[in-house]
Amino acid sequence: MTRRRRLRRTLITGLSLALVAGGIYTAVTLVQRSEQLITEECTAAVGAQQAELATDQAANAALITAVSVRRGLPPRAASIALATAMQESKLRNIGHGDLAGPDSRGLFQQRPSQGWGTQEQVMDPVYATNAFYDALVKVPGYATLEITDAAQRVQRSAYPTAYAEHEAMGRAFASALTGQTPESLDCTLRSPEAAGDPAALFTELEAAYGAIPAAATGQTLQVEVEDSYAWSVAHWAVANAKEFSVERVDVDSKRWDRKARNGWQDAPDSGGGVAITLAAEGS
Repeated sequence: MTRRRRLRRTLITGLSLALVAGGIYTAVTLVQRSEQLITEECTAAVGAQQAELATDQAANAALITAVSVRRGLPPRAASIALATAMQESKLRNIGHGDLAGPDSRGLFQQRPSQGWGTQEQVMDPVYATNAFYDALVKVPGYATLEITDAAQRVQRSAYPTAYAEHEAMGRAFASALTGQTPESLDCTLRSPEAAGDPAALFTELEAAYGAIPAAATGQTLQVEVEDSYAWSVAHWAVANAKEFSVERVDVDSKRWDRKARNGWQDAPDSGGGVAITLAAEGS
């Protein structure tokens, strides 16, 4: 082989490698850019009703609803609580009040000066939610009242009709998160940025639902619950998928797959209870 031919072959090989490397770089760049273009949000679709929340709002909605399930309250209680928290704080655990209530704090903007607890207590979402339900269940016939009426009797707001604006959202997310409507909660998320911690997920799960039978095997937390309770936990896991790097949830022969981004799909091989699989290191 002449020197010229060897040089030509070397140049062609180098050019080919450069094109391959460039293609890989372009593909990786496109994937990264497409990930950034994803709008992260959660949707509850129940019948003709559909409502959307940001991922942090959905996680708080899941907590509020889980506490109602833990207490054995009807889904209507969760609807009222969600509409109330949306009006008071946009479903965010804020550490400040407003002109009408400068000492208001937390998900429900509860005021320590009005007997709701200390500032530290009302900033604890579990405490604040239980405090709201403690007051709600004392309202005679709250489950049959209009949401705005029930919320006002608890909150005594200066804007009593405002709660009605969030009634549809409250109903949709309450129906999904109490497990009354299976396959009704979906979150569109980017890929996890870190590995998930099953122990941390279980701690948060117990804070919401109380003692619950569960065990971890590797990156999967298996929760032994059934029927609507199982769907409540499954939807709770989806609503908390962003914070805890949840990749997959299996329940009742159905699967939610974060990477697929196609909602709940058939999964005949899934076992009983709820299996919550978190991202592994390097996944």
